[in-house]
Amino acid sequence: MSDKMDTKPLPNGDKPLPTQAKSQDLKPRNAPVQGRSKKRSKEIIDVTSELLERVGFDDLNTILIAKEVGISVGSLYHYFPNKHAILYAMGLRWLEEIDKVLTEIAAWPIEEMPLDQLVEQMLAKNLKVYKKQKAVLTLVQAMFSVPALRELDAQHDDLVISRMAAIFKRMGINRHLKERERLGRLYLETSHSVFLVVVHQRGERAKRTLADLKFMLCTLLQQHLEQSQSQPGS
Repeated sequence: MSDKMDTKPLPNGDKPLPTQAKSQDLKPRNAPVQGRSKKRSKEIIDVTSELLERVGFDDLNTILIAKEVGISVGSLYHYFPNKHAILYAMGLRWLEEIDKVLTEIAAWPIEEMPLDQLVEQMLAKNLKVYKKQKAVLTLVQAMFSVPALRELDAQHDDLVISRMAAIFKRMGINRHLKERERLGRLYLETSHSVFLVVVHQRGERAKRTLADLKFMLCTLLQQHLEQSQSQPGS
């Protein structure tokens, strides 16, 4: 069967993507250079975030996005070829925010900070990124389940795990890199899943959930710190 596909919009307003989407299918039609184009591109991503929160992933389509932005579907395709491309740009923007936070944390005097203070401040910084992104749970689910977006999920994991492995070393967890990366994945999976719950909680319930997360992570990291002190270089 030929790999060539019909590029006419589907009934729901989206152009079809191959099962294994190529990277060019996710890139903007024309990279925005001028201020006006950048503003429009940002507006499309922002509106998509709001719609994703209101209607969900399945009911989101380019016809709805274009209508909400106030442009034609043809004009929308000038910026993004399909809804997956918009979600990809949205995911990249979210990863950039996570990268900024991790870079900021890396500039802290980690070696001098008490464990509980460090963990509490790291969690607070990272949680803000989750709260800032509208429909973050739906976006994360799409990054994991949609083949065209799975690259973002892998980038997210690699980013956080590598940064946390470096932070653990500065904390005094003197383990081999592979072991610190294993610990980084455990830290990631635990905090990531809890953050996706906390963003939908309010008041005391959210505070208790965060306190439990802090307790779990501090207990885990304290154990590894003690093992590093008693068995250096193991």
